[in-house]
Amino acid sequence: MFGKYQAVFRSRWRAVMWSMGVLLTAYCSVPSENGDSDADEIAALAAIAGQHSGEQEEAPPRHVNPWALPPKAPPPTGG
Repeated sequence: MFGKYQAVFRSRWRAVMWSMGVLLTAYCSVPSENGDSDADEIAALAAIAGQHSGEQEEAPPRHVNPWALPPKAPPPTGG
């Protein structure tokens, strides 16, 4: 059952290569913090396409990361 996984750790270099694959997969699967560049580019292309077709459409809503913390509200002012 664990035969193929035990073969990975028989050598240090195999273990390093396996861990690099795991880290690369994690790095590639997490979205970047500044994901607005793709949305801006898509909105610009949609605007250009709307100008060429003669109709103007609204830009698609921006993606909101569900795991991100909400922005901090300013402290209340006493008054």
